[in-house]
Amino acid sequence: MDARASEGGLAGAAARPAAGPTAAVLAALSLSHLLNDLIQSLLPAIYPLLKQSYRLDFGQIGLLTLGFQLTSSLLQPVVGLSTDRRPQPFSLAAGMLLSLAGLLLLSQAWSFASLLVAAGLVGTGSAIFHPEASRVARLASGGRYGLAQSVFQVGGNAGTAIGPLLAAFIVVPHGQGSVALFALAALAGFVVLSLVGRWYRERLALGAARPRRTGPGSGAPLSRRRIVLTVAILLVLIFSKYFYMASFTSYFTFYLLHRFGVSVQEAQVFLFVFLGAVAVGTVIGGPIGDRFGRKVVIWSSIVGVLPFTLALPHANLFWTVVLTVPIGLILASAMPAILVYAQELLPGRVGLVGGLFFGFAFGMGGLGAAVLGELADRTGIEFVYALCAFLPAIGLLAVFLPRLGGPLRSA
Repeated sequence: MDARASEGGLAGAAARPAAGPTAAVLAALSLSHLLNDLIQSLLPAIYPLLKQSYRLDFGQIGLLTLGFQLTSSLLQPVVGLSTDRRPQPFSLAAGMLLSLAGLLLLSQAWSFASLLVAAGLVGTGSAIFHPEASRVARLASGGRYGLAQSVFQVGGNAGTAIGPLLAAFIVVPHGQGSVALFALAALAGFVVLSLVGRWYRERLALGAARPRRTGPGSGAPLSRRRIVLTVAILLVLIFSKYFYMASFTSYFTFYLLHRFGVSVQEAQVFLFVFLGAVAVGTVIGGPIGDRFGRKVVIWSSIVGVLPFTLALPHANLFWTVVLTVPIGLILASAMPAILVYAQELLPGRVGLVGGLFFGFAFGMGGLGAAVLGELADRTGIEFVYALCAFLPAIGLLAVFLPRLGGPLRSA
């Protein structure tokens, strides 16, 4: 992409009124999200390589994921709250530089401790990126908040899906040092986010990104207690989704290797199938929520996946791969709807909502990886999948979510 053309497109978008979604900005955010999550997906994608090279057990694999996810989880709400008060347009680009540093360290790590530091650097970069990028996506939405979040999030899902595929065909054959090649992705992300930062700074100068706080939705206001309870329910739903997702992102390749005896490259391709379905589900969830309401999507996406998760531990290789498609598709459709629902519940707190929910999601993913890793060491990887099959049943709590009024028209 030509830098001047991109800069001109983003600058022109800043000058136009937000009558509809700002396509150039949303595309730039989606692309940068792809690059960001591609980088962070390399770590779990090369776990089999790291396990062999450093003689790690499943518990240490889980600690690596926890190091990345927990760093991101703890920092994101802090970053979101801070940028609600004082937006930082170029923090997005700065976060990408931290991810770059983590990548380079990962490529040359000499011990388990240095692997943990590399994971923490990538997690910190992610923590800076997500809350502010989510705010910019809402600002560029033109009122179609679900669509904007889907476009933004699908970039991340695509990056997460592509990462294992690239790892299978680049890192696995050429060794851990080839991770440094992905520094080019971080540099590209830095350039794109610098352009987005300039657009965002211009919008801030126009006063377009200053939050206007009103009640949740357009209906009767909810009590503080009901709002707190609703946020807690949403976080529990995130827990069920990301704990289950951790069983795939961290251990699906091991499950396939152990149960069906496939090669590492075949396992990475099958993981790509699941992650590709996750990306498609993310695209679908936001627009459906715009049209039919967030609660409908949240309810159906989390509970609707239960029959497929229950069948997975009993399937052969062919049906295991087939079942991962509806599981990824249905489960992923919830996240854009949950995020926009929370933004409507807490207007004027876009950064805090983004930081809290992305951070909690990453934290649950990390905690899930650590817990499931220890469980796999003690009971076997197949038992982990048999147990996790019941996690989506927690989605029944969605029945207690209040129905909010029409979508907010505030940034």
